[in-house]
Amino acid sequence: MRCVGAIIRDTEGRLLLIQRGHPPSEGLWSLPGGRVEEDETDGDALRREIREETGLEIEVGALAGTIVIGFYEIFDYHAHVTGGDLRPGDDAAAAVWATPDDLVRLPLTKGLLDFLDGL
Repeated sequence: MRCVGAIIRDTEGRLLLIQRGHPPSEGLWSLPGGRVEEDETDGDALRREIREETGLEIEVGALAGTIVIGFYEIFDYHAHVTGGDLRPGDDAAAAVWATPDDLVRLPLTKGLLDFLDGL
């Protein structure tokens, strides 16, 4: 299943993370994103998912990498915020700007820290 995720950093270099509110990975922290619907491009899906999960508007940049988890093939893109106010929504239980220390402390989705270290 094709999915997209966003690597978004603020002006202080913190990374935007959401806490998953539903399975799969309920309770774990991850990059915001989700499934690409049949009639969407990756960019369209990413803008929709970020708006739904975080309340933010984004501009999608270059592909950062791809990871396969089970039957999910996730295409992660760099992006930057163009508007909106950070608030969790849709299937996100929480949304935060995470520091490097947070990335070590928070329970992250499987493989996320290794993926981020490889960027």
